[in-house]
Amino acid sequence: MYNKWWQLSELNFSKKNPLTARLFKAATSLMVLAWLLTSTGRGNCEDVLSMEYHVKAVFLYNFAKYVDWPATAFTNATEPITVGVLGTDPFGDSLQHAVEGKVINGRPFVIKPLAANADLTGCQILFISDSEASRMGEILARAGALPVLTVGEDEAFAQNGGIINFVLKEGKVRLEIDLTTATKVGLKISSRLLAVADLVKGKDN
Repeated sequence: MYNKWWQLSELNFSKKNPLTARLFKAATSLMVLAWLLTSTGRGNCEDVLSMEYHVKAVFLYNFAKYVDWPATAFTNATEPITVGVLGTDPFGDSLQHAVEGKVINGRPFVIKPLAANADLTGCQILFISDSEASRMGEILARAGALPVLTVGEDEAFAQNGGIINFVLKEGKVRLEIDLTTATKVGLKISSRLLAVADLVKGKDN
């Protein structure tokens, strides 16, 4: 019965927006795992956490499809899309697997672990772990002068002007997007990505 519900839900979303269908499936996978663990009694919190970051890794890859960076964000036409991970890396192998072998607009991906005070120049996507909550304002102030898509998962991230924030709602990974900040640093976010966000700050009515 649960598989049937998933298939019907995905079909309904795909009729409206192919991107919505793919992201809906990724976001729902965390809820599916939680349901299975509750129903069967197998697994533990680590399994759910691992699935959460698998879902977030898939989102990070998909963001690159629906965000346009200014020419100044790259040094040449084939420079990789660099995904910086600042703070404690929660992904394990999930992020590397999500982007491995993938190419968008002629650009492959590079995953770059970053130390606390690392130079953020050269990153196109910057994931800031919630381990950096106490320093979030300072980090985002440094990133704010660069054409970088900042992505976080903490209330402090959203309050300090991060661009895309991951929020867990009812076991699903959801998105909050600050369009004003994105525009300020020269990023253009597709309306198709905005359409799947729970909240878009700075969007014209």
